[in-house]
Amino acid sequence: MAEYRERASRLDRAVVWSRTMPAVAGPVTVLPDGCMDLIWTEGTLMVAGPDSRAFLAPAARAREFVGVRFAPGTAPTLLGIPAVELLNRRVDLAQIAPSRVARELVDGIDNAPDRVAALEAVALRFAAENGPVDPALTAVADALSAGATVAETAAHTSMSARALHRHCLFAFGYGPKMLARILRFQRALVALRAGIPAAQTAAVTGFADQAHLSREVRDLAGCTVGTLRNR
Repeated sequence: MAEYRERASRLDRAVVWSRTMPAVAGPVTVLPDGCMDLIWTEGTLMVAGPDSRAFLAPAARAREFVGVRFAPGTAPTLLGIPAVELLNRRVDLAQIAPSRVARELVDGIDNAPDRVAALEAVALRFAAENGPVDPALTAVADALSAGATVAETAAHTSMSARALHRHCLFAFGYGPKMLARILRFQRALVALRAGIPAAQTAAVTGFADQAHLSREVRDLAGCTVGTLRNR
């Protein structure tokens, strides 16, 4: 049986996580959440870009995974690459950082007694070298996550519609409307898994009605509301 753990990171607006897989494991569905991850697994360090739809990670021979999940809008500054270039992609860190640096980082985590702490230290190093994150970008994510409209978010951050779209492509990988959809989907996911009925979930998380919720779940998660609740 797979074992998953996570905790708040020493890096602001991030969590660190670990997953141990059984010897025989099938593919894993990753739902879109607006986040990006830095992931280590047995000799590999990769960046998981933002997803615009459910991502089916194929069955892997590796059994141990460690990651840092960056809150929406923060990873591109820390890693030095626009999120739109990584949309729906998983890439080796060597494609982003110099290959020598990437190999040194992988070797350090491979040989660390505490791989979670070692990967977290890598993320803190990137933040020290490339940060800080523009607070306007986190303000966009916070506003949309709280249910603000795109127009309200633009006004709150004093951006024009064009500037907001441009900043969102860099920070999140897609425009503000798509980000709003994904963050609303995540609010619904929390409610559904807390046992709130679908109709009530739709009403309290910003959907027009239950049918609208069902369509969005089908589009973003590739399944029904019932399947999503129980997955």
